[in-house]
Amino acid sequence: MNHPVKTSRKEHHVKKVEAVIRHYKLEEVKNALTQAGIQGMTVSEVRGFGRQRGHKETYRGAEYTVDFLPKVKLEVVVADDEVANAIQVISNVARTGQIGDGKIFVTNLADVIRIRTGETGPGAI
Repeated sequence: MNHPVKTSRKEHHVKKVEAVIRHYKLEEVKNALTQAGIQGMTVSEVRGFGRQRGHKETYRGAEYTVDFLPKVKLEVVVADDEVANAIQVISNVARTGQIGDGKIFVTNLADVIRIRTGETGPGAI
């Protein structure tokens, strides 16, 4: 059964919220977002560094710098009216107050298409 993909030029006002957070905060953030009514997310294990520029470790007497630290990237797609809530939930739950808590990035999405039905925009989330 083929569903034609419906494309349009109208603005859908959908945003992607990406958060790079500590591994051990993932479950707590996921539960808080679910409780806040935000459904669906994608999670990836990533490595990177920000201002902290990694840290020094010693292995068999040799000191070396670990530049890329393991983190988790959480992605959620929400309608414009849910963005502030998603940011607040992620910020409040992922915050430890220490360097390395992570970052949140918000981007506009041109469109979202549900593959199964061809539905577009906020209804496809």
